[in-house]
Amino acid sequence: MKDTKVTELLKQAYAAELETVENYLANSVWLDGIGAREVSESLAEEVGEELGHATKLAHRLKQLGVCPPGSLRLERTQKSLQPPKDSTDVRSVVKGVLDAENDAIAHYRKLVKACGDADCVTQDLAVEILADEEEHRCLFEGFLKSLKKGGKN
Repeated sequence: MKDTKVTELLKQAYAAELETVENYLANSVWLDGIGAREVSESLAEEVGEELGHATKLAHRLKQLGVCPPGSLRLERTQKSLQPPKDSTDVRSVVKGVLDAENDAIAHYRKLVKACGDADCVTQDLAVEILADEEEHRCLFEGFLKSLKKGGKN
């Protein structure tokens, strides 16, 4: 069963996951200074998880008879997650991660709702990824609290 709304949401999620991989990778390499090591290591670890999400989404699209979009058809929207000019601006990266995670959480909730009872397989996948994104958000909320506590506004 192929629902156009669901497949469009799947394609958007796929694009966002790949954009997140690009930005997490860039930021994990770029960051320096106090607090950077923990954030960089977490971002590097998250790259694999986010790529895993994209892979699962691509497989689901194929199962639904839809070709996963290539790079020229992927929209990019993560402005706040771009690597900062100052490699020691760890706080802006953490805030960018939180923006991306909050957007992902909202998107997967929308996907879950769009599936309704008609596509339980896609719905289960969206719920699984939603749980991962909520866990990622929790981790980076902790980083932000630590940075604020340490006077790194």
